[in-house]
Amino acid sequence: MENSKVKRGAFNLLSISTSVIAVVLVFNVFVQSSPADNIEEEIKEGDFFDNFKERYSIYALPMPDSLYFAGERVPLERTYVRESFDRELLVNTYWQSQTLLLIKRANRYFPVIEPILEDNDLPDDFKYLALIESGFMERVISPAGAVGIWQFLTGTARDYGLVVNNQVDERYHLEKSTVAAADYLKDSYERYDSWTMSAAAYNAGRRGMNRQIDRQKSDCYYELLLNEETSRYIFRILAIKEILNDPQKYGFNLTEKDLYPVIPTYDMEITETIDDIADFAQEHGATYKEVKDLNPWLRTTSLTVASGEKYIIKMPKEDAFKVNEKK
Repeated sequence: MENSKVKRGAFNLLSISTSVIAVVLVFNVFVQSSPADNIEEEIKEGDFFDNFKERYSIYALPMPDSLYFAGERVPLERTYVRESFDRELLVNTYWQSQTLLLIKRANRYFPVIEPILEDNDLPDDFKYLALIESGFMERVISPAGAVGIWQFLTGTARDYGLVVNNQVDERYHLEKSTVAAADYLKDSYERYDSWTMSAAAYNAGRRGMNRQIDRQKSDCYYELLLNEETSRYIFRILAIKEILNDPQKYGFNLTEKDLYPVIPTYDMEITETIDDIADFAQEHGATYKEVKDLNPWLRTTSLTVASGEKYIIKMPKEDAFKVNEKK
């Protein structure tokens, strides 16, 4: 019995030592440090953890002197405004994998969204709103049932002219949903006379924002006490804007080759029913996946086209999905 205890104790000690060494080895994969063959010796001598600060450091981030959203000044001189922005800047800087993906995807979607915003007299900063809404994941669905890049609910989408039925859901149509979002935001601006409040209302809904304005007797976003999501919303946009405007400043190092490219396509006018999208794709030198990825608003395996109707489907150009190694 006593011998068994000794064996178990020795085994546990060995397991703990092995675990410590394993953690240190993994640590050294990600942090520049001494060669791996010196690790056990360092642990025995106690040098490893003594030198921990020299191996890895996390820094507070410098705050910008001034900050604007859609031309509207952010009152960084207020402690709660400054600290709210600092929180989102830290979260998005140190959640490196997520922010790297946002930077990569923005290169694909911003060139499509920017001219639509400009044509519809909407400030360019609203492209960052779309980015935080969906992460530029075209098929994302929120717990409330909002979908697409701009995260429209069914009722609001239909109110702003988007078709939503069992075969076609234009909330997933990048260009059309961007126009609808621009119209919604411009209507909000007419109500609030503030792009900042219009952006906040995009998250909370106009009814929700109106209720808080009446309750708190203020129509300034930065003065309102709001729910957790909406109170962080504008600051998330501002943080992403700050990082994407100068990624290297915040430690993100990418080359042009790392960014996701715009997929070259051409438009095909459809005036007759497509019985099988897979057959249609193959007839035009594409795959079912490629056609559906380029047109996520097609919700089934077919497309019914009534007399007098027409649809525009994006088709991939030759070698559209081929990786360009020359960049």
